Amino acid sequence: MVSTQQRFAPRRSTPEPGRTSSGRDRRLSAIATASLAALLLGACSGNGAQDDSRNGGKSVEEAAARPEISVNLQGRAAAPGKPVTVKLARGELKDVKVTTGKGAVLGGAVSNDGRTWTSRRAAAPGTAYTVRATTADGGSTQASFATAAADKVNKLELAPGKGSTVGIAQPVSIVFDHPVKNRAAVERALKVTTSNKTVGSWGWMEHYDGRSRIDWRPKDYWAAGTKVRLQAELNGIDSGAGGGWFVRDYDMDFTIGSSQVVKVDLGSKKLTLLRNGEVVRSIPVSAGTPGGKKRSWGGTSVLMAKEGTINMNSETVGLGDAYNKMVDYSMRLTWSGMYAHAAPWNSAHFGNANRSSGCIGMSTSNASWLYSQVRAGDPFEMSGPGHKGDPAPGNGYGEWNLSWQEWQGKSALA
Repeated sequence: MVSTQQRFAPRRSTPEPGRTSSGRDRRLSAIATASLAALLLGACSGNGAQDDSRNGGKSVEEAAARPEISVNLQGRAAAPGKPVTVKLARGELKDVKVTTGKGAVLGGAVSNDGRTWTSRRAAAPGTAYTVRATTADGGSTQASFATAAADKVNKLELAPGKGSTVGIAQPVSIVFDHPVKNRAAVERALKVTTSNKTVGSWGWMEHYDGRSRIDWRPKDYWAAGTKVRLQAELNGIDSGAGGGWFVRDYDMDFTIGSSQVVKVDLGSKKLTLLRNGEVVRSIPVSAGTPGGKKRSWGGTSVLMAKEGTINMNSETVGLGDAYNKMVDYSMRLTWSGMYAHAAPWNSAHFGNANRSSGCIGMSTSNASWLYSQVRAGDPFEMSGPGHKGDPAPGNGYGEWNLSWQEWQGKSALA
């Protein structure tokens, strides 16, 4: 057996016939001289390649083609609620695009020095993101990360309905499932635009059932025909302690219909519908009985919904067993139970005395007519003696009972 050492032992060189060792030496000397000349030429040239160690072992061209970036959010469970920041190690950023797995784009801007890009909005919980960066010299690279899922999600209810046509007193109203403590952050994410630059303001309140609520109402009643759009860019915002995260955006539009106001005079026991400032019709009514819990609300209430034929039970509004019956042409004005509706059992008092349990009652024919004329969002303005004051802002849409200054003061950004 031949040993390994023997197998790979070097062989001695034997001069070829006619070639002496001195010839070999001359050939090696020529090669060395040529190599030295090339080295000196490269060292003296101003356009030669630089030491690759300066670019982490990459050539200048490779470093430009694959720029080095750092992203503040990393891994698969990054903390949501923070803007995404992308920094370039060297050079200048041209553009950065941050997209979700569903194709949504997180917009942002490059800093003046071209080294940093920051997203306009925060990263949302439970979302995978891809970062693609390009530089001014044509390089490009990408990175990815994902945020941790929300431990609690805050949802909301919007009014009015998307694409609806409503009356001139209808606010934009948002009721949240869970408490909102970070009110300023939430309010900054809400944007109302109108076709005629209507002046308005957001205001926070407690909804009738105790939930957090924010409404946007104009300074004055809407102008007929106004187009309104709400954009709620809430995805990625933390509600605060006990509220959880928002995990989606909302977009809603609606239109203001004709200018209608319903005036109820408790003194004359008369209801009058005005359209564009002109009287359409006046009808006799009987409102809440003065001097106790059965009084009607005063001030301004807004028609919340036309509910048709419903069961009304006095026990649900704290009036004992005063009534329990089916009622036609029911038009809800407050969460606490004030309606305008047909009340044929009270016909002897229409136009003569206020003897209802708090609602505005009228004959069935008049109720049918009014029901066909009004729409959600129409204001009911109550005046005259014997009412129990103005409803709170969260009891229906009672914000119209506040002055403009008082209403502005309810904004978290005031």
